[in-house]
Amino acid sequence: MKKRKDPFFERMSTKITALTGSSKAFVTAFLIILIWVVTGPLFKYSDTWQLVINTSTTIITFLMVFVIQKSQNKESKAIQLKLNELIATSKQASNRMVDIEDLTELEMDVLHKYYQKLSELSKAEGDIHKSHSIDAALNLHKIKKLNNSGDQK
Repeated sequence: MKKRKDPFFERMSTKITALTGSSKAFVTAFLIILIWVVTGPLFKYSDTWQLVINTSTTIITFLMVFVIQKSQNKESKAIQLKLNELIATSKQASNRMVDIEDLTELEMDVLHKYYQKLSELSKAEGDIHKSHSIDAALNLHKIKKLNNSGDQK
């Protein structure tokens, strides 16, 4: 597979995320705050002294929001692709689950209700590992219900 060049922002956000998530970055930030606090009496706790830290942290926070979001989007997409691969290659998993992240929240709520039903049916069977999809669970439940109704007559 030919490796492509990453866009500038993606390369930078990956590097910045790795750098800012390190112990060295935390220690550096802590030292900056400590220096700022220690210099308070020197600057007589002036408005300018306070403005320096407020402005600095606001700018850094604002920029980091975008860097972190870019990193999370990339990681989320990678996880979704890995899950899609597992679903697509599993004989028992429903392929309808591939790309469900594109559904609306309302559609996901409906799907969630199906899985609640699957859980209820599995609990009724006494073994949560017996069924592997909504369709299989519903069919198995119907068969059992028909068999049980025939036994009671």
